[in-house]
Amino acid sequence: MCKKQVKIENFTLESGVILKNVQVTYHTYGTYNRLKNNVVWICHALTANSDPYEWWPKVCGKDGFFNEEEHFIICANILGSCYGTTGPLTEDEKGEYYYDEFPQITTRDMANLHERTRIKLEIDEVHILVGASLGGQQALEWAIINPTIFHHLILIATNANHSPYGIAFNESQRLSIEADPTYALKKKNGGRNGLIAARSIALLSYRSYEGYLISQHESNLDKTNSFKATQYQRYQGEKLANRFNAYSYVALSKAMDSHNVGRNRISIKAALNQISAKTLIIGITSDNLFPLNEQRFLRYHIKNSIFRSISSRFGHDGFLLEYELLIEQFDDFLKSNQCIENYRKVLEQKDILFTA
Repeated sequence: MCKKQVKIENFTLESGVILKNVQVTYHTYGTYNRLKNNVVWICHALTANSDPYEWWPKVCGKDGFFNEEEHFIICANILGSCYGTTGPLTEDEKGEYYYDEFPQITTRDMANLHERTRIKLEIDEVHILVGASLGGQQALEWAIINPTIFHHLILIATNANHSPYGIAFNESQRLSIEADPTYALKKKNGGRNGLIAARSIALLSYRSYEGYLISQHESNLDKTNSFKATQYQRYQGEKLANRFNAYSYVALSKAMDSHNVGRNRISIKAALNQISAKTLIIGITSDNLFPLNEQRFLRYHIKNSIFRSISSRFGHDGFLLEYELLIEQFDDFLKSNQCIENYRKVLEQKDILFTA
């Protein structure tokens, strides 16, 4: 494992604001082989860091589907986060922390920073680009910005533009944070209690009715207080507040709201049509935040793509928890494409025209 930082000078945001000397923290596993093109680039979700071995075990790991023996795995912490990349708790040019005055960022800004990082690291092509949720939104934008460098694209529980339902959930979380009087004090731990409440709200969109019914079921039917679900919401809120900060949470949730691949382009459909990578799109049956119709829309408008759904009780969080189901889909997708590529090479050697 290697954790490093790279500096990107004069990075221009979609808004026109220029950030100077942007620090990008990233993790890599394995050895980059330019000839084999063994790069697997993972775009992480809202509150994750740049170490997928930590938050996506079995999918990534020494014995994982993506592993350092076969692949060069790279994941860069996103702009606006609090895990090493420039964000609200970074000092500005005056030596003061941005806090809630950090410039507005978008998923397109995140994708553009990934592209600048790729160039800085002298990575020519990416064999597999993977992203789920906010990570999938970044991956979509990046595959549109520079379609020729990606061979395979895997999109999980994501969409082409963020829905009013998703935006409403995010705004409810921000209202909780802003209602915490410490948020306005501009200090590192500002808005902590608000962040705890925000995480509780978020969990309702990440999980499903059936999932709560099973995991938080009460065997004592006479209970009138201290329910499992109550304790669970508080525990998850505290857990996030211990590792994240409210200012980054607000900035990143607003970036998610901004997601629209058609913005300042001809249309959403035309933008999706720019993607040239072989694409696997995965939806989760119980996902209320990113429902299956959003992934089907991607399938209809991304050429050379396939759609698969996985059945899960975990709702949107299935992209983190359903390792075996995801790996099965990854394996089928990549093996089928490898068969096509091998067949193409045989036919080309025989001077036979082959069109997939």
